[in-house]
Amino acid sequence: MLICCLLFTNKLLAEQVYQSTTNFVRHAFAGELPQAKTLWLNKAQKTTIADILQHKYHRLRIRYWLQGDASVWVLDEIGKESPITVGLHVKAQRLQQVKVLVYRESRGDEVKADFFTDQFIDAQLSKDLQLDTHIDGITGATLSVRALTKLARMALWLDQQVAVTSEQ
Repeated sequence: MLICCLLFTNKLLAEQVYQSTTNFVRHAFAGELPQAKTLWLNKAQKTTIADILQHKYHRLRIRYWLQGDASVWVLDEIGKESPITVGLHVKAQRLQQVKVLVYRESRGDEVKADFFTDQFIDAQLSKDLQLDTHIDGITGATLSVRALTKLARMALWLDQQVAVTSEQ
């Protein structure tokens, strides 16, 4: 029982909540909180997401917020062992903000710092689904850097999907 308690406590200590989803969305939309929407994923979309993430994507739907030409996505990706929850604000198909909302790894949390996340500002998605901006890594946080980069690509691609759907 003592071992179980120690393992559970260790997990709780590793989880750092930096901002709530609601506060991130409000900040992105200048204090407003638009109604959450749901993007139901078809097979082709799940395949593209799997290509971006480099692993199978099991979710059927993704929640997002939309206002004009801006969207907000709160997505998770595994760093080394645990999910990193990231808020991504896209406007006019460019990243406006990337923020780590919850970090659950025992190391590599430097990816939450502005010096790192500011590199994503104004990044766009190229035709081959890569960022058009080079993102410098952080020694000791390689897997966390990769996770945030994948999520940035995914949010930009999802924003394109939502833009196409709303035009129809």
